[in-house]
Amino acid sequence: MAERSFQKRRLPDPNAPAGDRVPPHNLDAERGLLASVLIDGGDTLQACLQDRLIAGHFFSPAHQDIFQAAIDLSQQNIGIDEITLTEQLRRKGQLEGVGGTTYVNELSSLVASTANSRHWLTIVREKFFLRQLIATSVSTVEKAHSHADGIDRLLEDVEQAFFRISESRIADSVQPVDKPIGEAMDLVERIIHNRSAASGLPTGFDGLDGLTFGFQPGQMVVVAARPGMGKTSIALNFIEAALFPKREGAKPARILLFSLEMPSRELALRLLCSRARVNLGKLRSAHPDAQAQRDLVDAAREYKGLPLFIDDTGGQTILEIRAKCRRAHARNKLDMIVIDYIQLINGLDAGLPREQQIAEVSRSIKAMAKEFEVPVIALAQLNRKSEDEGRQPRMSDLRESGSIEQDADIVLLIAKASASDRKALENDAEVADANGMLLRELIVAKNRNGPTHDIKLYFNPALTRFETPAREQPYS
Repeated sequence: MAERSFQKRRLPDPNAPAGDRVPPHNLDAERGLLASVLIDGGDTLQACLQDRLIAGHFFSPAHQDIFQAAIDLSQQNIGIDEITLTEQLRRKGQLEGVGGTTYVNELSSLVASTANSRHWLTIVREKFFLRQLIATSVSTVEKAHSHADGIDRLLEDVEQAFFRISESRIADSVQPVDKPIGEAMDLVERIIHNRSAASGLPTGFDGLDGLTFGFQPGQMVVVAARPGMGKTSIALNFIEAALFPKREGAKPARILLFSLEMPSRELALRLLCSRARVNLGKLRSAHPDAQAQRDLVDAAREYKGLPLFIDDTGGQTILEIRAKCRRAHARNKLDMIVIDYIQLINGLDAGLPREQQIAEVSRSIKAMAKEFEVPVIALAQLNRKSEDEGRQPRMSDLRESGSIEQDADIVLLIAKASASDRKALENDAEVADANGMLLRELIVAKNRNGPTHDIKLYFNPALTRFETPAREQPYS
């Protein structure tokens, strides 16, 4: 009886053609990734190694040789550029096989920046694992036909083969606690030395900064209210505070604003009137006086050249919004994204109930905040329940989806002042003070990393801006 071999079987070559079909691959992504390795001095290569990318992940044999040469240079502590890489390939006798000096030089000038290197890395890894799955599946079919080692041994081999693919696909994202602990202590030190200052993007309101320490990277911030309560106005206040930071040495934030309801020119007019403190209603109905004209010109000069970008395309899907953010972020890193507002974003599948569509939008917004490492300010509508029941709004009043309150890190609700603050007026009509300002409550209904609290603000409809009452102190 022939002696059985229990030696470990090797997986078939994942780059081998499956019949007449070409295995999955993306040569453009491979070129882009190699170009990034060449132009950034090794940062991209380190990201590749952290994700356990090896030369065999590339489909093109030439790209395999180039990537391995880059790894060899890194291990020798030699900087990676066209010259050192070409010399390394020449020493190994592989230069002509990869296309010569010409091809290496072409790679280095292929892309303008490494902003998309992470995306290219993901594509290269995914295509490799698809090729592995195909090769392993073909091998499984062949073994099943031959059925030489018994069904138990076959199932064990197949299970191990697919497990190896799954195990190698998962990048090691586990990190020692030292790094996050160090980052946390840096934050504690900043808090101790300047308790009232925002460590993230300033909101423009001391009370809110005291609760949140500013809007932080990766946060999904939801601002919700009934129509006409000032959702867009307070979002524009947040934008103004981030564009004109009061902190010494702080630069204007790069902000991308998606307005699915209001045209960009209307938003720009609101920004100018709010900054110049010019009555928007009188501007529309009467000729502004000389001082108002000068103030508007000054405000326009202040905004000129600031990194605020507005997209007023209506009826967009969350995938379109995310793609636009990715392109803008690749050109120059964004600091904040604002979406006005969630319920106007079209669902990807019109056949699904609207609640499920909004839930998908909400999850994607949170994923955007984490992907781009910026705060995303998302406006949302509240339903009529709080008005019908004569109470202050709460998170459960968010229209069409409870998932928004689950995904959000911070939920801010804008409401009319409570009855006690209105001094028990005989009716619920809003009463403006002598300056025409309306008392509002900014209810911090959720604050994942801090306390909740109600903040008193004045809403000035004429200037479309919120103001902090003089008596209101920062929360502490």
